[in-house]
Amino acid sequence: MEVDGPVLGINCFSHDTSACLLIDGKLVALGEEERFNRDRHTKAFPDQAIAFCLARGGVGVNDLAAVAFAHDAARDLARGAVDAIRRAAPKRLAAQLYVDSRLVARERMFRRRYGYRGRLVHVGHHDAHGASAFFPSPFARAAVLTLDRGGDFLSTTLQVGRDNKLTLRGRLFNPDSLGEVYSALTWFLGFRPNADEGKVMGLAPYGSTRMVDDIAGLVRLHDSGLFEVDLSWFRYQREGRLVSQKFLKRFGAPRKPESDLTARDKDLAYALQHRTEEVALHVARGLRALSGCANLCLSGGVALNTVMNTRLLKEAGFEQIFVQPAASDAGNALGAALWVWHQVLGNPRSWTLEHPFFGAEASVSEMASALKKAGVSFSEAANPPAEAARLVAGGKVVGFFQGRAEIGPRALGARSILADARNPEMRDIVNHSVKHREWFRPFAPAILDERGWEYFSPYHSNPYMMLVSAVRPDKRDQIPAVTHVDGTGRTQSVRSDTSPELFKVLCELDRLTGVPVVLNTSFNIRGEPIVHRPAEAVADFKRTAMDALVMGPFVAIKESAPASPREHRAEHAR
Repeated sequence: MEVDGPVLGINCFSHDTSACLLIDGKLVALGEEERFNRDRHTKAFPDQAIAFCLARGGVGVNDLAAVAFAHDAARDLARGAVDAIRRAAPKRLAAQLYVDSRLVARERMFRRRYGYRGRLVHVGHHDAHGASAFFPSPFARAAVLTLDRGGDFLSTTLQVGRDNKLTLRGRLFNPDSLGEVYSALTWFLGFRPNADEGKVMGLAPYGSTRMVDDIAGLVRLHDSGLFEVDLSWFRYQREGRLVSQKFLKRFGAPRKPESDLTARDKDLAYALQHRTEEVALHVARGLRALSGCANLCLSGGVALNTVMNTRLLKEAGFEQIFVQPAASDAGNALGAALWVWHQVLGNPRSWTLEHPFFGAEASVSEMASALKKAGVSFSEAANPPAEAARLVAGGKVVGFFQGRAEIGPRALGARSILADARNPEMRDIVNHSVKHREWFRPFAPAILDERGWEYFSPYHSNPYMMLVSAVRPDKRDQIPAVTHVDGTGRTQSVRSDTSPELFKVLCELDRLTGVPVVLNTSFNIRGEPIVHRPAEAVADFKRTAMDALVMGPFVAIKESAPASPREHRAEHAR
């Protein structure tokens, strides 16, 4: 039976807390708390995100048909008890009791704080992941694969989505987790686990195949279509250090953060990425055979691995793949709300995700005030995207702050830093002097969708940067700043109907230079969330080597001449 009324989704029980609001089954707003409180991957209760969503929808908390929490404490505790008994680890059960009691307390706090008297529904972590993958997709029927570190004691689920229902067809319990293995080795390589896995993916192409066979045994494939982790190599299942003494004896001491990367580190990153792809392919092929579906939807933190996603599309037997932009835990607010709307309330599907811009926006007066308060000179442009394109074509690095923010961890043209993809030195300039991040990290090429085939092969429309494509050999010299060491680029396909402001930038850039491609990276510096308020955009503009800021109708250009690429390179070498 269909039930009307808005649904508020809340993800608040681990990292990347968030909230979203559905009205008539359509997404109205999604807020990630880290954008508001500036604590990357925050675990704070998403009060500011909730307030934003309710205000954006113009509803009060007791206008809601339901509140969906992306966690089921009762299920979690039951599985925790089984896990503790299986391991003969009573301390683990005590710890689980403590954790779940805190989660229940959070829900009670929500009722008290907001005066909410309505229906509250608990949705399992992986149910929310699956719902966030399938229900926004364009597919009436699809296989649904979730892969992450873990949630509700699961790491992997295999589901089939049909119309407004998801059906579980298989699952894998922790500690057998592809995400945990990737995070453990992320830590071993000197990066921050559960945050810097993308760095390992970017480092992998610099390695060789030398360690592929050594790493293969860490995760064993089963004829069932699932896999098993050889836990003798790890300690993540016991808390504390993430790898075992056996691992340290075989591979040496962990890399110290910020130290030089050795050949071992690069080869280990390559082998880890390769094994991740092979395991995911094994699972996806099994799901293809099990489901009989031609389309695949992916979610969970591991689904942000674009190189893996591309191999799934090419080799797992599916015709199409869909990964929504907030595929990690922040998207579970959306998944929980959609699960309740469809699975619990019985409503049919009527909404498809067609763009990512469901975040907050700033008023023109807020932008002007931030610029004036910071003492930044600025002018008003008749055509801000065209002005941004002119600056980029002239070699400038441009902060681009327009409209509502995109959701998810990747900038898609609303909170972006843009630069000239034709300049072979631009990657080093932006990495070192603007983003303050590691030298090996690549940048995404945003390209006019209808021109993608000219630069990439095979080319797949990819609006949310969830796939990579090989840059055509004859185009690599044209766009070297966005061509990774392995000859690929994590493309963003840009169309006028889904990303109008960035589309205008690319059209003008094409007119000026003949190249419809721009380097697009998130508007933030290393370690901070993507900018949220105009004041944060202005602060990043002032404290980095960014040359210009195009924010709303305003354009600010630094008076001092920017360092030449040669000077940037010399500074980087020092």
